[in-house]
Amino acid sequence: MTNAVADTIEDHTMNTTTSPITAVPTNIITGFLGVGKTSAILHLLKHKPDNERWAVLVNEFGEIGVDGSLFEGKHGEEGGVFIREVPGGCMCCAAGLPMQIALNQLLSRAKPDRLLIEPTGLGHPKEVLQVLSGEYNRDLLLLQKIITLVDARKLSDERYTSHDTFNQQIAIADIIVGNKVDLYPKGGKEALKHYMLSHARPDAEIVFTQHGEISSALLQGATSTQADQPSGHHHTAHQTVPASQLPIPDCGYIKATNQGEGFNSVGWRFSPDKVFSYNKLFAVLTGLHAERMKAVFITDDGLFGYNLTPDALTELPLDECLESRVEVISDQPNTDLEAQLLDCLTQ
Repeated sequence: MTNAVADTIEDHTMNTTTSPITAVPTNIITGFLGVGKTSAILHLLKHKPDNERWAVLVNEFGEIGVDGSLFEGKHGEEGGVFIREVPGGCMCCAAGLPMQIALNQLLSRAKPDRLLIEPTGLGHPKEVLQVLSGEYNRDLLLLQKIITLVDARKLSDERYTSHDTFNQQIAIADIIVGNKVDLYPKGGKEALKHYMLSHARPDAEIVFTQHGEISSALLQGATSTQADQPSGHHHTAHQTVPASQLPIPDCGYIKATNQGEGFNSVGWRFSPDKVFSYNKLFAVLTGLHAERMKAVFITDDGLFGYNLTPDALTELPLDECLESRVEVISDQPNTDLEAQLLDCLTQ
């Protein structure tokens, strides 16, 4: 990190806090697309001690940013949960500057007892670890257990096992969570244990669960993972103003795309006055074929969050939704979805 960047961040910290923030217990919760990271974090937040303040820094591959709205729709600051997003690709890119600024602002606002960091499933986990272990963050963060969620069914798919990010996520883990165990075929658990022999650290633990239901006890304890030396390269740079923060034009919606690591993302933000027909929208989403879809919608039947994986579409009632957002990740561009979404509008 350059001196100018460090000075900027330090100035911000001095201006927004009365005492230094140090040694915040921090967990990286990672895993490939659709493995259940969002469900796991929602479960952890639901069981957060009432007297603690937790912060979540969530990173998304897409430019729109939906996870923050999903978390905030169920857990607000009044309940001691503070959320910040870094959309638009791996949070370590552009020399880590977007992540570092977002992290600093989040910690200054939250002053948390614990920080959860969710990198994008298509990010660069070793580089994220390098940034979090770097000189500036060394005193700021106390890195604890790194948790990687894995769906053992994907071990038969070369798109996963040959993907460097998938294997890096396993390699940096202190604890590997075999999620969606209720859907495994016979021998699924044994296949994941065998894969760990050649791809995980010898001291890595493994637990199995479903629906992302992991215990907060797994977060406790220092990580044993050592960050590699910086590789000296970062990938996609963020645009000056991300699509998640741009003003919505007069047409009432804004579209943004991204691509990399063999996948494409497309997303939309709709102005708050745009209301969707619940029935039409549900029909569109249930017919969608994608590796991953996340959304929050204002409908004529209430506020809802949606989460689509190849397994199922799940719906989550929300307490709050400032605007409708949707992000789709797939290995093929979707050319019809925008017209389908617009057809769902009630006005």
